[in-house]
Amino acid sequence: MWPLPNAPSLALTTLLVLPQAVSAFYLPGVAPTSYKLKDNVPLYVNSVKPTASNEDALVHSVMAYDYYHERFNFCKPPGPDGPKYVSESLGSILFGDRIMTSPFELHMGQNEICKKLCTTAYDKSSAHFVNKRIVQGYAMNWLVDGLPAGQELFEEVSQSTYYSSGFRLGAVENGAQGTQPVFHNHYDINVQYHEVGNDPNQLRVVGVIVEPLSRHYTEGSECSDDPNIKYSPMVLSEDSNTEVQFTYSVYWTKSPTAWATRWDKYLHVYDPKIHWFSLVNSAVVVIILVLTVSSVLFRALKKDIARYNRLDQINLDDLSGTSALEDGVQEDSGWKLVHGDVFRTPSHPLLLSVFLGNGAQLFVMTGFTICFALLGFLSPSNRGSLGTITVLLYTLLSFVGGYISARSYKSMNGDKWKLNIGLTPLLVPGIVFGTFFFLNLFLWANQSAGAVPFSTMLVIIGIWFVISIPLSFAGSWFGFRASPVEPPVRTNQIPRQIPPTTTYLRPIPSMLLVGILPFGAIFVELYFVMTSIWFSRIYYMFGFLFLCYGLMIITCAAVTVLMVYFLLCSENYHWQWRSFLAAGTSAVYIFINALIYLISKLSLGGFAGIVLYIGYSALLSFLFFVLTGSIGFFASWWFVQKIYSSIKID
Repeated sequence: MWPLPNAPSLALTTLLVLPQAVSAFYLPGVAPTSYKLKDNVPLYVNSVKPTASNEDALVHSVMAYDYYHERFNFCKPPGPDGPKYVSESLGSILFGDRIMTSPFELHMGQNEICKKLCTTAYDKSSAHFVNKRIVQGYAMNWLVDGLPAGQELFEEVSQSTYYSSGFRLGAVENGAQGTQPVFHNHYDINVQYHEVGNDPNQLRVVGVIVEPLSRHYTEGSECSDDPNIKYSPMVLSEDSNTEVQFTYSVYWTKSPTAWATRWDKYLHVYDPKIHWFSLVNSAVVVIILVLTVSSVLFRALKKDIARYNRLDQINLDDLSGTSALEDGVQEDSGWKLVHGDVFRTPSHPLLLSVFLGNGAQLFVMTGFTICFALLGFLSPSNRGSLGTITVLLYTLLSFVGGYISARSYKSMNGDKWKLNIGLTPLLVPGIVFGTFFFLNLFLWANQSAGAVPFSTMLVIIGIWFVISIPLSFAGSWFGFRASPVEPPVRTNQIPRQIPPTTTYLRPIPSMLLVGILPFGAIFVELYFVMTSIWFSRIYYMFGFLFLCYGLMIITCAAVTVLMVYFLLCSENYHWQWRSFLAAGTSAVYIFINALIYLISKLSLGGFAGIVLYIGYSALLSFLFFVLTGSIGFFASWWFVQKIYSSIKID
């Protein structure tokens, strides 16, 4: 999973034939690229993104900027055309990647010492802009043969070295006038290459490390790799114009690392024991929960069903015996008493069915996406593949959403079928796209590289209307033609009065109790996902994510079924919305966790940054609400169908 700093077909063919709109669809890094000695190895530049600052280990911004933003004044490729955009996938664009050509010249196996790039001047406004980005901990992102150029870091917990993704724009150092930001204007580029089968014509890049340095070149001073020569740091003055000379050196090192394992140094696990502890802890909780549910349901239900069926076989002439037994049954359990109301049409069945259709669509899409990632199809070398496959799957699975929504609505005896067909592909995606577009306005206003181009927005709308909506309509057509899910008992004409319930079965307490358990199953893994998103790190622990997703599904279904059982025993038959909302409440905990994360790990001073963070967190929480709510509802629906089909009703 590549970081998402700003934050989430016309089938695959459409992506292939729209190079201007989406910069084409491709999978970089699928096949290795071999070079010969002195072959040109292109170095591409990506957007400048915020990371945790060295001073307080907090992220101070969520805005990414184009590498060639006018205020950075970085050197551009020579020629009238200047820098050119490199082909990107749709997912790469949505994730804020803006890959362009650079003026750096790398030739396989040839060292370059102190090569000059250009000399630029920074006015007071540009100096203030760059210094602020340095203090906020911004990092530069380069790509060499698909590998991110990073810095070699050491983690004390695991006592291991790893490569970061990106390197610092500058640093904050102590000077004569206190702490001051210094600007990195020299880059030592260390490229590691592997020789395949001792063949000099089969050289492959297997690692890229950049050591950025701050050097103030005065008149008469020249760039040198002599470690004995000391340079004063390059400080951009905010009182006058500052002239900066950019230089770089290239060092090639032969490495035994094979091309197939070159990503191992980048894919660093931060404290892996936490993953295992979380997984074991969640598994234990799930096992206890499932055993509890099984014990309560199987023992109590088996006992209840046996008594109810025995009651139906009593000779009705023996009124005293029958009455006594009925009283005994009613004291023991009351879920049979509501058999004439339990399948009554819920309030707002149209809205519920639309949510269920979109929840089923999200459920299948998430499962397939995690499975593809688990099998290695969404490796970091396939930049943007996660976003691309998510858009493709969600589009193609619109048929599932339309079918589930229509059949659920028909089973609820809904009669506004045209409205159901229209709202299923429009309501939830419309909320998501509208929120995404609104938040994108803040990125456009701040000239952020994370802003999705207007042309890509048009492509997404085209995908939505040309592919997604017709597939949803087709699914709805099949759903309405299919037979509804018939209830095993008849529904009474007059609704039964619901007696007062205990405190823990009231809507708010029950929702809070049910929602916290699915959240607990994914809490730790959610922390690592959020860290990878906001700290611009690479997330690849899809095995843990797959297991946590499975545990979350089991937990969500089990605890919702248990709540519905207690609800029915208290003679409350309004289980449809209660099951959906109770399971969906886990999204409320996710949003609260995001707010706590904002306070503890981020320090977003600007209004736009806070709005973006809260907006994207609320958007993801809403999608999670629809997903978990649907899981809880369908588990409860299956349970209610099962228990009422097991008893004999007069």
